[in-house]
Amino acid sequence: MLKKHGAQQVRYEFVCIENLVPREHLLRKLAKHIDFSFIHEKVEGLYCPDNGRPALDPIVLFKILFIGYLFGIRSERRLIKEIEVNLAYRWFIGFTLEDNIPNACTLSQNRRRRFNDSTIYQEIFDEIVLQAVRHKMVDGKVLYTDSTHLKANANKNKFLEKQVPVSTRDYLAELDKDIEEDRRQHGKKMLPPDDADPPHKTVKVSTTDPDSGYMVRDGKPKGFFYLDHRTVDGKHSIITDSYATPASIHDSIPYFSRLDRQIERFGFQVEAVGLDAGYNTTAICKGLENRNIFGAIGYRRFGKAKGRFTKRDFFYDDSMDCYICPANCILPYRTTTREGYREYASNQSKCKECAYLKKCTVSKSCIKIVTRHVWESSRDRMNINRLSDYGKAIYARRKETVERSFADSKELHGHRYARMRGLSKAREQCLLCAAVANMKKIALYLSRCGGQSTTPPPMASSDRFALIDTIRIRLAMFIFGLDCFFSGICLIRPKNNEPLPV
Repeated sequence: MLKKHGAQQVRYEFVCIENLVPREHLLRKLAKHIDFSFIHEKVEGLYCPDNGRPALDPIVLFKILFIGYLFGIRSERRLIKEIEVNLAYRWFIGFTLEDNIPNACTLSQNRRRRFNDSTIYQEIFDEIVLQAVRHKMVDGKVLYTDSTHLKANANKNKFLEKQVPVSTRDYLAELDKDIEEDRRQHGKKMLPPDDADPPHKTVKVSTTDPDSGYMVRDGKPKGFFYLDHRTVDGKHSIITDSYATPASIHDSIPYFSRLDRQIERFGFQVEAVGLDAGYNTTAICKGLENRNIFGAIGYRRFGKAKGRFTKRDFFYDDSMDCYICPANCILPYRTTTREGYREYASNQSKCKECAYLKKCTVSKSCIKIVTRHVWESSRDRMNINRLSDYGKAIYARRKETVERSFADSKELHGHRYARMRGLSKAREQCLLCAAVANMKKIALYLSRCGGQSTTPPPMASSDRFALIDTIRIRLAMFIFGLDCFFSGICLIRPKNNEPLPV
């Protein structure tokens, strides 16, 4: 029977907003399992205690921001409009049906006047990680790090070319010391002090957002971007660090400073890391060895000119400290450069008569020079880790941890584009996006196990796969340890000589 429904929008009803929010709503789980009371303590020094107009409750202020990142609402004006009409949003921030929602300018003015140049966003992120640690969702044993690009709000065709200093590495002092020691062992004189001006390079600087960097990478779009360098714990994929830089900064430059910060801030005992090929540098391998950390680092094999030999075709003899070419001739050590590379040069008279000369070098002097970094042995040992069963199992989980974290952030939390201009605003976005991702994971996990983190939750299909991966990694680790015991290979292990857990 067809029946018309009369309009009843103007009818008065006695309702409670608590009863209008579904019991299984995500915001209910966040309110139950995440403690936001620490925000008052963190921002207390940024407010005047006895003067001025009453301020908006900082917990309400940050809950509004959390809603925007949690549900991928990139515009703060739109976010305020959504809160006005969404009962769950009103309930989460503690407002009634008749309370006036703060203006969007309140968010921007607090950011510009009160929180600018403060560490409040980093402190909020750290506190969420500490809550995950208290719930035993983070152990800091295996960490996965990678970076993703965020499109800056800048036209790629509007830029100026400027000369800027080349980014300095924090390991240069250690490298100079090892270069001097290497030259001394080979009977070479010490290099004179380098009084030359620091090297410069020409870069494109956006006229719209000068803090962004022009990105040119294989398989990536060209333009002005920021990079979000993110570290994820291997136990429950909790994000333990997020740090934004211009896209022109190489992934390996901020790696150790952020790794050391996590170790100091959260007390992690890092035993293994999983990194992609972008981090496969001699400095990264050496730094991991110095920190006694097992590294499973990807490898990228670059192409070669057709019909030409590559460095892979030359065998390095460690006992004789020389390279052997495909024609079975020896390339002895010649010198160590200021950049930290040993040079191994061929015999000119032999090369002129060699049948492989055209495949070997195009030098007019007919001398083939092969270089080897003074820290190249550290990279060789990391390659042994990569090829082991344990290293393969560690690296295989990278796509399930940090790569999945980036995919969720971009698809669900609006992390494909930089919401604001400026490096400080990009870092704010990366930290808040990572914080809400952690909140969501903590709340869902504790909801499945009834709010008690010590009780295993009902095992979902994804959890079963994770358990299978954990068993597989532990088995691979055991087999790899037996192989190393019988073959005499020295593993990079913790100082207490305990097995590497996952």
